[in-house]
Amino acid sequence: MKPTKYMPKIGTLDGSGFWKNAYAHQRGKLLKKVNVPEDQIIALVNKKYMELPAVLRYEIETSGIDKKELQ
Repeated sequence: MKPTKYMPKIGTLDGSGFWKNAYAHQRGKLLKKVNVPEDQIIALVNKKYMELPAVLRYEIETSGIDKKELQ
């Protein structure tokens, strides 16, 4: 099915690839952009990507954030 003006294509971010290669401050920026509270950011930054809650991983991947914004 081709995307149309009625059904826009969802921009996705390679969450696991970004998370694996990112430093803690870049991970923190990403979590701030998807509106994670500050106290949770501290706890989540050092976890592996697959240890993050599924809802948060979905939000990260479908947020439309570009990798260049987080550099």
